[in-house]
Amino acid sequence: MSSVAMFWVASASTDPINNMLCNGFPDQSSSTRALTKQAPKLKRGRRNGVYLKYSCLGSSERSYGFPILSSLVANPAGEIAGPSEQKVYNVVLKQAALVNKQLRSADHALDVKPDLVFPGTLSLLSEAYDRCGEVCAEYAKTFYLGTMLMTLERRKAIWAIYVWCRRTDELVDGPNASHITPTALDRWEARLEDVFQGRPYDMLDAALSDTVNRFPVDIQPFKDMIEGMRMDLRKSRYMNFDELYLYCYYVAGTVGLMSVPVMGISPESKASTESVYNAALALGIANQLTNILRDVGEDARRGRVYLPQDELAQAGLSDEDIFAGKVTDKWRIFMKSQIKRARMFFDQAEKGVTELSAASRWPVWASLLLYRKILDEIEVNDYNNFTKRAYVGKAKKIMALPVAYARSMIQPSRTSSSLVEA
Repeated sequence: MSSVAMFWVASASTDPINNMLCNGFPDQSSSTRALTKQAPKLKRGRRNGVYLKYSCLGSSERSYGFPILSSLVANPAGEIAGPSEQKVYNVVLKQAALVNKQLRSADHALDVKPDLVFPGTLSLLSEAYDRCGEVCAEYAKTFYLGTMLMTLERRKAIWAIYVWCRRTDELVDGPNASHITPTALDRWEARLEDVFQGRPYDMLDAALSDTVNRFPVDIQPFKDMIEGMRMDLRKSRYMNFDELYLYCYYVAGTVGLMSVPVMGISPESKASTESVYNAALALGIANQLTNILRDVGEDARRGRVYLPQDELAQAGLSDEDIFAGKVTDKWRIFMKSQIKRARMFFDQAEKGVTELSAASRWPVWASLLLYRKILDEIEVNDYNNFTKRAYVGKAKKIMALPVAYARSMIQPSRTSSSLVEA
């Protein structure tokens, strides 16, 4: 269950675009070779921290600290944060520092590099982005419509990131998943390095290569997502929430870190860059926790349990209870606590959406509200996520859109804030 939760509301579908990872990379087409030769070289971006309770750490240009979010949500009593949370937090600090240097200019405008035009490449890049848009429209209809509200540059960049995330997810969840090996993932990571160096393998890679050249997007979240795919190959149980949190970051929280530089932070926002990144991370974690709770039965049939083993034991449950697929009072109590945790991550994410650029807020709000409603549907199904799949019907989706639009009109905070209270 490595469903990537990227600000979209769409179920996974089979996609043939990753055959090359099972059979080796194909020769580049003449069009791709032209892009590869002429694309500019890109700079590659490149996390030991201490365990803390709700103290603030790190600093930005405006020096707003914020608590370790997963500790705040997972450990409301204030226990010491686990190593996974600190590891992820260090990545957040790095991404925020990068954006502080490159994303905001003196007047807080988005600093997008101009297109680098080489003979014969402009039409090829346009075609590459169009193809990314087609993939997004086919597999993430709701999200695609939301991207149409963004500026053209941001829209195309989000499409390119979406397609790369989808291709990566399909490696372990797609039709060729049984053929994927750690070596194949190593090749995919090497290919990613080439993309960030301006050496795309194909048309879809070319769109991402152009995107990371024009926006301050760092390679680390992309590499971390691939690490999440490696975890899916070797791991089917998670002993505690600290382990599960790291997995959720790898396969979904990373998407928020990839997207913030493109989505943009509102010029009016006074929130710290770190806190906006932290909220984006929270949205990815919330979405993936929701995926896990929705797909308990489906994952069990594949021999996988994406639930903290220690919390199952505390509730008097075991893997055998999950494989039996019976809704009991113990299960209902356990599920209530898991849903509560996911909602707390959604609550934290909401605080950051308002800080995004105006053109990006509506699609993010829409996906947040719609994904959050999946938790409501699990409750409506009396916590039977063994044989019933919780989903949001079309009518409820339509009803959520004006609510999302209204929330997107809320202006960012005009006072300095870290979005999180210690």
